[in-house]
Amino acid sequence: MPITVTPEEARAIVKDAYLYGWPLSENYNTLYAYSIDTENPNYKAPFNQICNLPGVATPEDTAVVTPNSDTPYSFICADLRAEPLVLTVPPMTPEDRYFSFQLIDLYTFNFSYIGTRATGNDGGSFLLAGPSWEGADRSRFDGISYSESHFALVIVRTQLFNPNDLPNVEAIQNQYKVQTLSQFLGTPPPPPPPSIEWPAPLVGAPGKTPAVFGNINFMLQFCPINPTEVGLMERFARIGVGAGLPFDVNDLSPEMLAAFEGGIADAWQAFEAINAQVDAGELKTSDFFGTRDFLNNNYLYRFAGAKLGIYGNSKEEALYPVYSVDANEQKLDASTSQYTLTLTELPPAKAFWSVTMYDAKTQLLVDNPINRYLLNSPMLDSFVRGEDNSITFYIQKEAPNEGLQPNWLPTPDGAFYMGMRLYVPERSALDGEWTPPPVRRVDTSAR
Repeated sequence: MPITVTPEEARAIVKDAYLYGWPLSENYNTLYAYSIDTENPNYKAPFNQICNLPGVATPEDTAVVTPNSDTPYSFICADLRAEPLVLTVPPMTPEDRYFSFQLIDLYTFNFSYIGTRATGNDGGSFLLAGPSWEGADRSRFDGISYSESHFALVIVRTQLFNPNDLPNVEAIQNQYKVQTLSQFLGTPPPPPPPSIEWPAPLVGAPGKTPAVFGNINFMLQFCPINPTEVGLMERFARIGVGAGLPFDVNDLSPEMLAAFEGGIADAWQAFEAINAQVDAGELKTSDFFGTRDFLNNNYLYRFAGAKLGIYGNSKEEALYPVYSVDANEQKLDASTSQYTLTLTELPPAKAFWSVTMYDAKTQLLVDNPINRYLLNSPMLDSFVRGEDNSITFYIQKEAPNEGLQPNWLPTPDGAFYMGMRLYVPERSALDGEWTPPPVRRVDTSAR
């Protein structure tokens, strides 16, 4: 489709189309690695099959920054073109174990959840349907979720209480089941969907070039136009962006190429401005993740979420306060200081909470002599409490006095940060009535 606007007009449209489409391209990179490229080190399983990762992150794991060591993961890349999938989960054991199936469409919206908060811990069979499914007998399902796109990603988290609990988590993961609807019903399958010629992913810097619009157009063909975006798609079509449209950077004139590059630069400048608001505490990253209705077509927020932490949970599922400075706004550095974090009340989480240590330079877990990377609510009975029943965590590179070691969170010998996680946060955390207690630097001059 020929471009029908001036370079000046194109630059403004490119900015908006890039903010809209880049998260889809990033999402495609994950789907390609997880279920298409069998040679990729991050390959998980073919479409419509589950991959269970029974372990949790350790300092040896370097593929993901700020890794979660609370919940072993499972992954499903769903192809919903031919028919829905049925996801079957067992009752949780023990009955208070947290789990969640986070359902993410190609736009990166968290369109639904299955799990402790959303559907309970009694187990059941849940239908995951794409946009073309018209439905049949629904009485056999404990819930139905609809994806706006024909492909979806499912991220499964299953709570690990302690290292000795790992066999129990594996037993639960082995009971998670993924079936097509016809397999579940025992009926003949529908005709298979057409085969797809998958384009090469554009990871990192290539995704910041005009070439990314080729992959955006590819992804859009699996995303039926939302009624709220008809006008938007008509506008994007004026620069050759749309579902299945051919896009070749080599077809752009020098003036139009400059307009595309300028529009992309403008998009990143808009992101940097919003990221500065996050750093200043004026915005929370939890505002960037959720359903289409929650984000209300705020494409800059969706872009920021994909950049800062793609596939982040919706805030009603989990909140992630980050500690990067102490109570005096000084960067955390264990090479020169020791710190404490005192809980006069427990973090308000209906499921559980944790505090995890990360090396600021690598953004990875910290190797230490006791192999302790976090402190969390399943450890409550082991913590030493003060006379007022408070709990003080000792955050330092060397062990505290022997009687306080249950409360020790080892640091690196240098800069660090900590991530608090609240799974199924209470209303007080969601409304901002509760704020995380500060980390305080310990005055060791008198010692």
